[in-house]
Amino acid sequence: MPRILIAGYQHETNTFAPSRADWAAFTRGDSFPAFIRGAAMQAALTGINIPVGGFIDFAKAQGWTLLPSCWAGAIPSSYVTRDAFERIAGAICDDVAAALPGGLDAIYLDLHGAAAAEHADDSEGELLQRLRALVGPALPIVASLDLHANVTHRMLALADALVAYRTYPHVDMAATGERAAQLLARRFAAGMRETMHARRLPFLIPLNAQSTWTEPARRLYDELAALDRETGTVLSFCMGFPAADFEECAPMVWGHGEGAAAAVERLYASASEPTQWRQDVLPAREAVARAMALAATASQPVVIADTQDNPGAGGDSNTTGMLHALLAQGAGRAHPGQVALGLLFDAAAARAAHEAGVGATLDLALGTAVPTYTGQPSDPPLRGRCTVRALSDGVCTLSGPMMRGLTVRLGPCACLEIEGVLVAVVSGKKQLLDRELLRMVGIHSERMKIVVVKSSNHFRADFQPHASHIVIAKAAGPMAADPGDLPWTRLGAGTRRRP
Repeated sequence: MPRILIAGYQHETNTFAPSRADWAAFTRGDSFPAFIRGAAMQAALTGINIPVGGFIDFAKAQGWTLLPSCWAGAIPSSYVTRDAFERIAGAICDDVAAALPGGLDAIYLDLHGAAAAEHADDSEGELLQRLRALVGPALPIVASLDLHANVTHRMLALADALVAYRTYPHVDMAATGERAAQLLARRFAAGMRETMHARRLPFLIPLNAQSTWTEPARRLYDELAALDRETGTVLSFCMGFPAADFEECAPMVWGHGEGAAAAVERLYASASEPTQWRQDVLPAREAVARAMALAATASQPVVIADTQDNPGAGGDSNTTGMLHALLAQGAGRAHPGQVALGLLFDAAAARAAHEAGVGATLDLALGTAVPTYTGQPSDPPLRGRCTVRALSDGVCTLSGPMMRGLTVRLGPCACLEIEGVLVAVVSGKKQLLDRELLRMVGIHSERMKIVVVKSSNHFRADFQPHASHIVIAKAAGPMAADPGDLPWTRLGAGTRRRP
């Protein structure tokens, strides 16, 4: 039976964001499992909806012998520090070197694909290159990628096969790990690399236009699956992470298999028509006004996405533009206790709430003014009188379609009410992609009239089935809803900032 080393490195890098991913970001265990190495890694990640979990399940069914190295993940932010990357890459390379004398038949990597380090813009390509230097050109290396990977030509050249998620929100993460294992099985059977073909789209796609719950992405991924069935290929379409200032930031279509060239060209032709990628995003106050009008007659909550402070895309989940807009238009007064916002990262406010206790009234400044891509700071902290409605230790096991079964640890958390608006305040950064994250502080989103989520699209998996309407809002924050607004300096000459 083949002996396969498995490892993971997950980070989505917004090079315009204010905070970097240091080693502590990979060891906290707040939004992702904390850095873990050896047999404990395989045990901890089995059965969780992440790629390595799907790979492990398939490998067990095949009787493959797995050699667990390490898995490291951190919430999206600016660059991964040199120290953090070198620790992670060093651990994986050391484990590969240690495994070679005993026999090693392949390597599987659970990668994001859009991780930029301080000293390596294409840090996944850098990791693959170091591994190739250790194992030579013949040993198979396969990897799974996030749908938002900025896939480089170096990555495609160094790996035997790459395969990406096909859903956004990412509900098929484990399924993608299984697909990577199937590609490895094909590689074993063929005894050589399969034919690969790739095409890069000439423009950036805004995150909010990428949802596979809406057109055109829904139709394009249906076409991708149909082409696979028709041709026997394994295709991928990474729409890219449009906030990484380096030359190869752009969407990519590629595929593996004898019919890859023709299949990729057909999918590219469908995806590369630019006008289909336009998006509908409203300024903060207009978004609240629309939500209030819709909520007046809706039987289910209206969900507003605070997309420019999405901690899943480089924001810190701490800006106050949407909170100011809710209060300025009296949303909480119109629907007392039925308007909620989360997750607001403010450890000091959460600590003050715990010290005061449930029922206490406090004068607080909520949130932070942070640098934004415009060069101007975001809205100032919101100062007001808050009532502590609920407290939590921040330990929460997710139950929604994304990352079901994963336990996150966000530190002291609280529900604070200000002028009828419930604010879920947390001590760790986490995108609001699961309703359990509100329930842990006593907020039941399905009972609300309006819910503001600091997320771009991942919230849809657990919130949209229980919502009457979705509104995308553009409050001042670090993550530009329109990539054309970012101050690019290194984007490839053939890539347009807007579709």
